Order: sequence, then structure tokens, then C-alpha cells
Amino acid sequence: MADWIYIVLLILIGLILVIVELIFIPGTTIFGILGALLVAVGVFFTYENYGNTIGTYVFIGSALTGGGLLIYGLKAKTWKKFALTSQIDSKVKEGYTDILRENMTGLAMSDLKPIGKVEFEGKAYEVTSQDGLIDSGSEVRITRINRNKIIVKLA
Repeated sequence: MADWIYIVLLILIGLILVIVELIFIPGTTIFGILGALLVAVGVFFTYENYGNTIGTYVFIGSALTGGGLLIYGLKAKTWKKFALTSQIDSKVKEGYTDILRENMTGLAMSDLKPIGKVEFEGKAYEVTSQDGLIDSGSEVRITRINRNKIIVKLA
């Protein structure tokens, strides 16, 4: 009687490892191979302890169960439960340059080499210098705004 418990546990744990491989951590193959080996060992012990007839029934039952789980796991509806279906429509720093306009002047808070920080109307912005190096404390003027990229030169 105790042999049946070990055989059933081997086959069940093997099938669970195969399911884990298919659904939760695909691509690692370690759990899938280990699960298949456990199922094979369970079927082998069945043949060894109970003969060909019962061993064949257990083999067919394990193969059908494993195949059914594989087909169920590969259906598209099963994967939709785990897939992220929402989309992000927003953009990074949306509205970042709304208060800025061309020819606006500001004070360089850091050296622009050629990128640095400039303060416009009390708010710091990352800008790119058109003229190359600009020292901290210099007054700069916006020459161009392209989306969130602010181009400046010495005022």
C-alpha cells in the first residue's frame, strides 16, 4: 500500500513541476526536466512493483494528464490571465516646458558642458548649450524648444 502513495506522489509532483515550468517560469527547463523525470520514475516503479498491465494504465493516464495540461496551458485564454493588457498613453515629463518660450532668459545654476541646469521663473530645467561651455551664474536665452529639450545660448 505504501508503494502506491510514493508512486502517486512522484507522478503528481512531476506534473506540478511541469505546470510550473509551462506557466510560471517558462524557459528555464530545469523544472520541466525534473518534473518529466519524476513522472518517468513513478511510471517505472509502477511497472517494477505492479506489472505490465497496471504500469501501462499508469503510463497512459500520466501521458493523457500531462498532454491535457500542456494543451490547456498553451491555449491563449490561459495566458491572458497572466498577461498585462493595459497600455500607458502618457509621456515622460508631459507639460515640462509649458511655461517656457523662445527668447526667455534665465540664470545658469551649474556649468553648461554643454548640458546643465538653468533657472527660469524660479524653476530649474535641464538645458543644452548651443555655444558649448557656459559658466555657472551666466545669463542665458532660450533659442529653441524641441519637445522637452531646451536649447540655450549666452544672453
